[in-house]
Amino acid sequence: MSGTNSSLTTYSVISDFKEITKMRLAISVVFSSLAGYLLGVDIVDFKTLVLLAFGGYFMVGASNAFNQIIEKDLDALMDRTKNRPIPAGRMSVNTAFIIASVFTLLGVIILYTINKQTAMFGAISIFIYTCVYTPLKTKTPLSVFVGAIPGAIPFMLGWVAATDNFGIEPGTLFALQFFWQFPHFWAIGWFLFEDYKKGGFFMLPTGKQDKGTAVQIIMYTIWTLIVSIIPVFGFTGTLQLSIIAAILVFILGLGMLYYAIKLFKKMTVQAAKQLMLASVSYITLVQIVYVIDKFIR
Repeated sequence: MSGTNSSLTTYSVISDFKEITKMRLAISVVFSSLAGYLLGVDIVDFKTLVLLAFGGYFMVGASNAFNQIIEKDLDALMDRTKNRPIPAGRMSVNTAFIIASVFTLLGVIILYTINKQTAMFGAISIFIYTCVYTPLKTKTPLSVFVGAIPGAIPFMLGWVAATDNFGIEPGTLFALQFFWQFPHFWAIGWFLFEDYKKGGFFMLPTGKQDKGTAVQIIMYTIWTLIVSIIPVFGFTGTLQLSIIAAILVFILGLGMLYYAIKLFKKMTVQAAKQLMLASVSYITLVQIVYVIDKFIR
């Protein structure tokens, strides 16, 4: 019996660790970073690739842990978050703070071994997410704009890790992921509207599930679509896209736009969920198309 309790405790500790660092989100962010690296590099250095993966994971994990410490009382009010380790009482604030601090140090040190600029952007990402975005979430819908900055850094970070240079190429990657986050997060804000309201979070641009929010979702989806095909025109330096790849990326964008328009027409929670899933598929597939296109061109 004690063996069963021990294994349950071990499972609980591991699942709580995954929850406090938001492992699934962290892995998706690492994926973006690695895609950016592969786009920027001439010869793939697997050591740098591994360092970037671990450094990126630690940075995201630290941001999420700090976020859950700050929002512990609000998390307890929402169905979506009340079972997180801190509000549920399974993890102390001190333990979470130690995890967040250790992850910050490890993340900065590992990214610094790649190059200074990569570490700098990683540190900026943690600072904005923790110290600016998180406190603003209960104050103004503009928090989504602020949160889109650290959220857009990973794709760009990979290029900087590969080249130790910030220019038009990583700037374009940043812009793509920046604009994409608005339809993505507003879709989440839409279908979790009632739950967010319990915690006092203002996520939608108009503060309501209305046509104004739906129109803005469509507009930012169009901006995302436009930015995604800019490299085909040849003025984004060494970041290039073949015509076939640009057509594929454009079709993927039309797919996301279809669900954005569907939300405008139906105004339902179900339509918002579909848009959220479409947006996740979109950004993943676009990054894959970009990388494959680079290596077969």
